[in-house]
Amino acid sequence: MSNFKWCHGPSCHKDKTQDRVRGSKGSKVLRTRKIKQHTESKWYRPNDFMNYFCSNGCYNQFAHKHIERIAAIAPRNEPLETPIEDPIKETNETNYGHRYTSTHIKLKGVDTAE
Repeated sequence: MSNFKWCHGPSCHKDKTQDRVRGSKGSKVLRTRKIKQHTESKWYRPNDFMNYFCSNGCYNQFAHKHIERIAAIAPRNEPLETPIEDPIKETNETNYGHRYTSTHIKLKGVDTAE
């Protein structure tokens, strides 16, 4: 059975789109959008942020409004690092005679098929 969640965008209920208009004549309102949760589908991912926001715009508004509290959940005081092998630079030429350089970066200790 599918269920719904309300969009968490702080201004979702202010966007002037026809699908948000609700109410009877004389008492119309703009309402926050519902987001259908396809919980029985194979492709459903419960932790996906789009289960909580109707659009990237609503997600961005929420993130901008609450960024300090979001960052406080897992503060980062040091950079993260991933060991790599020395990068390999390769110079090639296009069919039109233009030269370009590609840099190939390989993670250290990781066997990856190219």
